[in-house]
Amino acid sequence: MKDEDDNTLRYDRMVEQALRGVVREAVQEVVDKGLPGDHHFYITFMTDFPGVNIPSYLRDRYPGEMTIVLQYQFYDLSVDAQKMKVTLSFNNVPERLEIPLAAITIFADPSVNFALQFQPMAEDQGPDFEPDDEPPSEDTPKDKKKKGGKKESGEVVSLDQFRKK
Repeated sequence: MKDEDDNTLRYDRMVEQALRGVVREAVQEVVDKGLPGDHHFYITFMTDFPGVNIPSYLRDRYPGEMTIVLQYQFYDLSVDAQKMKVTLSFNNVPERLEIPLAAITIFADPSVNFALQFQPMAEDQGPDFEPDDEPPSEDTPKDKKKKGGKKESGEVVSLDQFRKK
């Protein structure tokens, strides 16, 4: 079966993949250097996307979509060409989340008024980065905490407060 797009350059997909690369690079900078200044990330992702690995009680509580915040207390943050992983605390219980970059629908850093909104991607349309773009292996130190060692837990928030009315 011939795909109708075989004769068309898919600029929309190219742009989506490039912008997901921005997310990957931003997360990799935090892995390498921690969060600078007041930077913090709101990451919204589809909880039912293939490859999303979160505890079932979170999937039940947030069917379809969930937003996490990387700001004060998060551990073991890592990212590669296909997914990010992070440990966050939910009601003082640490939980490991694995999120394919293709599952992310919104990436925002409110400290600098920056946000990206993505179209949902099919499983086979995930980011396609070259091997030279791979971040360091997962053997590098990843435990990062915001300056001052504040002891606040991760939280799930609604992005409605940031949307223009």
